[in-house]
Amino acid sequence: MLEGRYGPQALSLLRIVAAVLFLMHGTGKLVGFPPIGMNPPPMSLYWIAGLIEVVGALLLIAGLFSRFAAFILSGEMAVAYWMVHAPQSTFPIINHGESAILFCFVFLLIAAAGPGPWSLDASLRRRRIEPVRDIHSERTTTLP
Repeated sequence: MLEGRYGPQALSLLRIVAAVLFLMHGTGKLVGFPPIGMNPPPMSLYWIAGLIEVVGALLLIAGLFSRFAAFILSGEMAVAYWMVHAPQSTFPIINHGESAILFCFVFLLIAAAGPGPWSLDASLRRRRIEPVRDIHSERTTTLP
């Protein structure tokens, strides 16, 4: 009966919640809040990762350039898993890489499926294809 009815809204909620959680990874690296025990020097690999995480997460929260931001963040998490976690152990439960894997595939889903209806991307898309009434005739046209 309700199967699939709220799928688009659920996708928007997934995008927003995942981005808020991910934002904390970046702010923890860049400004020390929440305190995660990292204080990377500017322009180091971890500092650049933090910057990518903050900017990408903010774009995803707003739903702006969502597919591009999600694709970049998915790739960042794949690199993080293979560079940081995988060398420690084959098993994600042992190498503590579960969150990197989950973020990677959640962001990959958003890159493929889009941001959902509650996003600036969707709002801008709706505005571009909104029907416009031609005041000089009785016909309705659609803007490209």
